Amino acid sequence: MNPLAPILQRHPIILLDGALATELERRGCDLRDPLWSAKALLETPDLIRQVHLDYFLAGADGAITASYQATVTGFMRRGLNATEAMALIQRSVRLAIEARDAFWADPANHADRPRPFVAASVGPYGAFLADGSEYRGDYGLSEAALIEFHRPRLAALLAAGADILACETLPCRVEAQALVHLLAEFPDASAWISFSARDGAHTCHGERLADCAAWLDACPQVAAVGVNCTAPRYIPDLVRAIRSATQKPIVVYPNSGEVYDAARRNWRGSGLCATFAEQAREWYACGARIIGGCCRTTPDHIRALAAWARHLPPPAAPVIEAK
Repeated sequence: MNPLAPILQRHPIILLDGALATELERRGCDLRDPLWSAKALLETPDLIRQVHLDYFLAGADGAITASYQATVTGFMRRGLNATEAMALIQRSVRLAIEARDAFWADPANHADRPRPFVAASVGPYGAFLADGSEYRGDYGLSEAALIEFHRPRLAALLAAGADILACETLPCRVEAQALVHLLAEFPDASAWISFSARDGAHTCHGERLADCAAWLDACPQVAAVGVNCTAPRYIPDLVRAIRSATQKPIVVYPNSGEVYDAARRNWRGSGLCATFAEQAREWYACGARIIGGCCRTTPDHIRALAAWARHLPPPAAPVIEAK
């Protein structure tokens, strides 16, 4: 089932949440670990739930779970067995569902809002490697090997009750193809496919984003196509590239605008909320209909997006021709 379509029929835009890992760090978590945000599933699950709730309160229509770097193999490297690893992956979904249900239990939160959905994060194989290859896509695995890697996590996330899969930060076309072919094993599931990009036209691995979108256009289980964890300045051109190749809804959730300095291990530049919301106007004008934030965005960024989105006109009613 695709939870995005009925929302977009009634609302002009879907707002996603913002960053999870960097928000956890902002609240005191030490995520300097190969598990990154998945480490918090072990140590501070209550804080994950609170961050999800804060994003809903800020205006997010969907939460992306803390499973980006949560894999069976990764947890087993930390000494957990396969059963324990699967339970932690499913915990990521339950935490988001609990936050959503707590938010929706208050009728005051229903006004002009769709019931929020939970999108289970499926990060790329390179995230598991924790060596930066998730932004290069040069891990050299076949499509069949990538399917084998992703299968246990997809099964766990869907069994835990995720509404949709967020296959995100994918650096290369072959991994998108692997995930789409794997989706066929779960015929009731849907996913959005979101790439990371190195410029205004290409994935991080170097494929033309328009070519990737064209291939995905024929995939019925793909609910939306887009980009995330990418500099905001590239988003307008990337949205136009996707729009040239598919009529599927376009999802974008870029970084705040700050740039990570790997040598100093800090972020440089400006990530002002007002600027982010102003840029989102252009993304929407170019055709993006599902918008949120990635690294270094906060509930304040989503609150700024929500303040802007309230003034958007409703979607046009479909034209029904007389017979």
